[in-house]
Amino acid sequence: MDRVRSFISFACLKRSSTPSLQKKLLDEESLVESEPKARSRKPAWKAMPYILGNDTIERLATFGMQANFMVYLMRVFNMDQVLAANIMNTWQAVSNITPLIGAFIADAYLGKFLTITLSSFASLVGMATVMLTAWVPQFHPAPCSIQQQQIGVCKGQTNFQMGVLIFGLFWLSVGTGGIRPCSIPFAVDQFDLTTAEGRQGSSSFYNLYYTTQTLIMLINQTLLVYIQDSVSWTLGFALPSVFMFISIIFFFAGTKVYAYVKPKGSNFSSIVKVLVAAQHKRHFHLPAAEDTRGAFYDPPQQNDSEVKLPLTNEFRCLNKAAIVVENELNNNGSNKDPWRLCSIQQVEELKCLLKIMPIFITSIIVNIPVGQLPIFAVSQALKMDRNLGNLEIHAGSISVIMLLSIGVLLPIYDQIIAPALEKITKQEGGLTTLQRIGLGHASGILSMVFAGLVEIKRRELAISLGASDGVAPMSVLWLAPQFMLLACCHIFATVGHTEFFNNESPDGMKSIGNSLLCLNVSAASNLSSFIVNIVHSYTGEQGQPDWLDGDINKGRLEKFYFFIAALGVLNMCYFIFCSRRYHYKTSPKG
Repeated sequence: MDRVRSFISFACLKRSSTPSLQKKLLDEESLVESEPKARSRKPAWKAMPYILGNDTIERLATFGMQANFMVYLMRVFNMDQVLAANIMNTWQAVSNITPLIGAFIADAYLGKFLTITLSSFASLVGMATVMLTAWVPQFHPAPCSIQQQQIGVCKGQTNFQMGVLIFGLFWLSVGTGGIRPCSIPFAVDQFDLTTAEGRQGSSSFYNLYYTTQTLIMLINQTLLVYIQDSVSWTLGFALPSVFMFISIIFFFAGTKVYAYVKPKGSNFSSIVKVLVAAQHKRHFHLPAAEDTRGAFYDPPQQNDSEVKLPLTNEFRCLNKAAIVVENELNNNGSNKDPWRLCSIQQVEELKCLLKIMPIFITSIIVNIPVGQLPIFAVSQALKMDRNLGNLEIHAGSISVIMLLSIGVLLPIYDQIIAPALEKITKQEGGLTTLQRIGLGHASGILSMVFAGLVEIKRRELAISLGASDGVAPMSVLWLAPQFMLLACCHIFATVGHTEFFNNESPDGMKSIGNSLLCLNVSAASNLSSFIVNIVHSYTGEQGQPDWLDGDINKGRLEKFYFFIAALGVLNMCYFIFCSRRYHYKTSPKG
């Protein structure tokens, strides 16, 4: 469910009196400037129609390409299920790794605007290539009926055809690697986070972002899948390509409105310098708290838009990297050797990354219910009464309940619940990001517990009163509460993690912080596969069915659900332990 997901902090620059439009466009990653001693005004919501328009249409294109791709590989490329699954898993794995590379390039060299621009064209090339594999007969194997596929007499794909397909998927992954980690940070760049209005705007943007993403998922799982299955694969892939082209037009339409943030250069070299300097001065003693004036290297910020971080006592051993000793400074106050002396800002930026790592680890396990519940709920739905009057609900469509719940509950939370909580807690947004994430943990646990309780009842009815096909006389709508709780997990945990990683990452590494969301989804997917394999292999005793037996009435799916819930409880305890000791980079505004 990494699609349901899917990042921020700076103020303003001073400017020289009248910069030309040409200069601003050439230096696309410099902030919109203002008169001396006056704060530059960020465009805020004025830029959102262009950014959200681009991002929404881009996701419509990307998710539309992915929604039914497994079926495409099996039906059009005549692949067996194993080969198709391997290609899909490899593509998804690469697409969850490339954002780390794209984030580094954006933060260090190109900036977010240029990275999104180049990546959008890369995605367009990939989508057009995949569309051609469906349109051009030479680019895919000869058509084969389902009966021929079952008996294995279909002609397989040639190396050339496979090469064209992989070429398209490669460029799609390149596009994902640049767009996914940069789109949200670039949007948040448009808000002035030094003001309450700007912080509230950025928080509302996160909620709006995931609301639109939910609507996109609904469209893709209904309309586009129908076109691909029942009308034409060529048209089903051509539409995402057209959508991608339109999204690029939307993005460029706002170039005169956007606020741009200049890339800082490689932050990884700064991290290494702090570690080397701290290691070199490991035998030095830190000065007493009342005797720190002039003891640490603290030069003025070169970029006024960055938040200046104060020296903290967390990871105190790293503070030694900023201790000034004799002959380490030039006459102008600059350091002679950056590998022996680092600034307080460099030290604190490394601490920011170290502090968010425990929260990142907990974010992996909280994503397991998000990935597992929709999969096994399909098996439950197949053995339940899916008739609503004259309408039959498809088992594979049961997860639409979660998408609808997100689309309804997220705006309610943003517009009604959060303002009400703010009046009670006197806290901007009503809750801190960690409190919001904690509610996501609880929602994920409750979803698995409720799913287990429903499964106990369903299995009892199927065995005692069920028909010969094993279908229980129990409405499929009993699965709705667990999906509504899973929607709450998204609303609190997914959106909360997005805001947390953006706010708490160093200013020059926002895109890298955002890419952690892709990494935790990938890690959760791999961990889920490992758990499923272990449960499948070791829970069957003396020839008895295991918990995840192919016949759900013989298995004990509820025990698997309770196991994931127990794992979630342990993870939540660790999260509470870490969050109670966490100090925000800048104190939450109350």
